Amino acid sequence: MFDLLPDLESLRRGRSHKVEKAVEEGKVSQGFTLDLKHRTRPLKGAKGAGDSQPPHNPRTSAAGSGSPLMQEVYRYQRSANPSSQPQPEPPDPESGSEAQPRIYQTQLTSDLTLRCTELDMHGNITVRAGEFQKSELCAQHGLQARDLRKIDSKFVNQMPAILVRKHAILVNLLHIRALIEADRIVLFDSIGTPSNYNQSILIYELQERLRSSSTRTITTDSGIAVDTESTQPFEFRALEAVLISVVSTLQSDEEVLVNLVQNLLAYLEASVDRSKLRELLQYSKRLSRFGQKVLNIRDAIEEVLEQDEDLAGMYLTQKLQASHRETDDHEEVELMMETYLKQVEEIVNHVESVSSHVRTTEDVVNIILDSQRNSLLLLEIRLTILTVALSSGTFLSGLFGMNLINSFESHPNAFIAVSAIALLSIITLTVTGLRSMRKVLRRIN
Repeated sequence: MFDLLPDLESLRRGRSHKVEKAVEEGKVSQGFTLDLKHRTRPLKGAKGAGDSQPPHNPRTSAAGSGSPLMQEVYRYQRSANPSSQPQPEPPDPESGSEAQPRIYQTQLTSDLTLRCTELDMHGNITVRAGEFQKSELCAQHGLQARDLRKIDSKFVNQMPAILVRKHAILVNLLHIRALIEADRIVLFDSIGTPSNYNQSILIYELQERLRSSSTRTITTDSGIAVDTESTQPFEFRALEAVLISVVSTLQSDEEVLVNLVQNLLAYLEASVDRSKLRELLQYSKRLSRFGQKVLNIRDAIEEVLEQDEDLAGMYLTQKLQASHRETDDHEEVELMMETYLKQVEEIVNHVESVSSHVRTTEDVVNIILDSQRNSLLLLEIRLTILTVALSSGTFLSGLFGMNLINSFESHPNAFIAVSAIALLSIITLTVTGLRSMRKVLRRIN
């Protein structure tokens, strides 16, 4: 039946001999052909049966028609001829033929470009939120395509890193993704919108620090203050400004989080509340994530300090001046990196100390809850002993409550005697059970 699909247009005009032959042979029912005529009647550009038409091309008409049936015909032709050259899908008449190509082109363009803001060595913005092709950035800064992955925000869950290349230093720490050269710094995704508030603050801080560090004030013998150019290379000033921003962000986040945790721990020392325990769980998770983030930054700095080639390669200004530097001659940048490494380690130690307090508080809370649980269990045991004792008296009264003839019905003191025996058995079993429970508790404690 499927080999008759290309002749649907001929069937619509009533001139399909192949379909009629298939009906005569019994391969296709007459109802199917009538239904197929009805479905293919409202085609675009259809003319009368007697009108003259150019030679029919089923592939072209199927691709150009907006009918769902003709689209199915076209897809079947493609699947039946896999060796032929693939043809484009028929356009959707509701969405428009240019909607999908435009969306694809927009996504492709966004994947091949990066937004960045560029500052010169004096802290002036030369390019604000400019879009550049990745290939252009690689050619301009002498980078490989894999290097841009570290500073591309589209790649999530990236580890912090400081990469040293021939003419640039790549920095990926927290919200900062920067490329530092001997005479400029490029900040990526620094658009200045509310969603990138941290990058906007970073640009302002970098401007202030680069301008203040580019000149320094010295006092002469006569007491006159003179502004002189800083002797520290620009790449070190830019890298130090980035590290200062990273450490400041970590310290502010740590201060807020630690204050929240400490206030909650102080409350839990006074009383145990279920809602506060739930908050403690959330703060404990946040503290753990923050501690892992700080540890990753510390590892990134330590990795650079362990490589003498990377430390020596950070002297970008001397590379431009074609000045030779020994591999082990990197005291200036090493001291700077170690200074901020110590600050990051202090944050790590403080976070670990607070995490230890949280774990201690959780242990104490668990001990308190276990004690309360044990108290409930003891109460349940006491009630069980009392129930067993009462059941003994109930059993005795049940024996005498049966409608059987015995010698106690006419005795005047029978009720008093039976009641006394039942009460005595209840008291005896209760006292015996409680004493046994106390002995077990003494052995446990």
